[in-house]
Formats: sequence, structure tokens, C-alpha cells
Amino acid sequence: MSILNVLLTRDHLVVAVDTLAEDARTGAHSAGAKLLLIPQHNLVLATRGSTQFFLRIYELALQASFRADFTMEQLSAELGLVVDQLWPNYEKAAAEAGLPLAQLGTELVLGGWSPRNGRMMATGYAKSDSQRPCLVQAIEGQLASPGEPLQALTPSMAQADLMAHARLQAGYLNEQMGREVAGGRLLAGFLQKGQTVLKDLGLM
Repeated sequence: MSILNVLLTRDHLVVAVDTLAEDARTGAHSAGAKLLLIPQHNLVLATRGSTQFFLRIYELALQASFRADFTMEQLSAELGLVVDQLWPNYEKAAAEAGLPLAQLGTELVLGGWSPRNGRMMATGYAKSDSQRPCLVQAIEGQLASPGEPLQALTPSMAQADLMAHARLQAGYLNEQMGREVAGGRLLAGFLQKGQTVLKDLGLM
């Protein structure tokens, strides 16, 4: 479990994640990169859920970004299909490792500047079951995962608000799970046309 927040306007995109990573077999904690850049195209890829699956998706997205005909729109359209193709192998590996399949799941966000549309755009992807296709949804305005703790709050791109909201979400997740599954540091990517800035906002 993790935190994944997205705030989107025509000219700006903010994506925030926590860094707490947990070994699925031992439960040991570490710091994980859940927000990675495709800098030459002013894009970010972020995750909530399996970091191992995320890193494989990022590897493939990065390879695709070198194509001469690369566009954000094409990658956005392909990503859900790639998730569906890879998921059975991920389930098989998890079963061989003795991990319960019911706990598997991933949420991904691809976002950044679209030259074709002249604006910031972002798409969310969710997968937890090989029997159902990846859920693909264009993000408009905001995505907060988990969203329950933030329902009464006004979305904000201010760094202090990003931190306050993430702390509420981490507390909610940890209480729901009865153990620490979210936390560490808060990383945020701030994007506008021609610029991506990744910031460590500090301990949550």
C-alpha cells in the first residue's frame, strides 16, 4: 500500500508519492522509488502498489520513449495493454513465492506535457486480477489514492498542503492495515511545459 496523489490543470501537473517500501516475503522496510521520470518528453510515471511490477513497466516505457515516432498519447494507449500482458507472469511469480494473490495490485499514473494537445494530461491504470482488463481512466483535476481521508478537503498544489494531505492518508492506511504500510518521505514531481522538478518534501 502507498500514497499516490495527482493534481492537474491545463498548465501544471503535480504527482506525489511516499517512499516506504515493504518486502512482500519478509516485511522488511526500505525506501522505494515510486515516481520516475521520462525527462526528454517531460513525463512522469508513478505507482501505488507493487514496486517490482512498476519497475518493469517503467523499463518498457523508457525503452519506448527512444522511438523516433514516440508520443505521450501512444504510450498512454499502449500501457494498459502492456499491464494486461505482463500480469499473468507477475501472478505466477507471486504464487511461486508463496504470496497470496488477493494482495496483489497496482495503480499507475502516466502524466506530463502533451505537445499534440498543448496541455498537461494524465492517465491512471489499475490492475488486481488477471481475469479483468486493466482499468484505464483519464485523470481530470485530481486523483487521490486513498481518497477517503481527503474527501472534505480542498485540493492544493502548495507543498505544505501536499504534506498535510499525505500524512492524513498515511495515518488512514496504517490504521486500516494495523501496521505501517505507508510513510517514509514524500516525493513530488512538479511539471509545467518544458520543465520537470522532482522534490523531496521531507519525512511524513
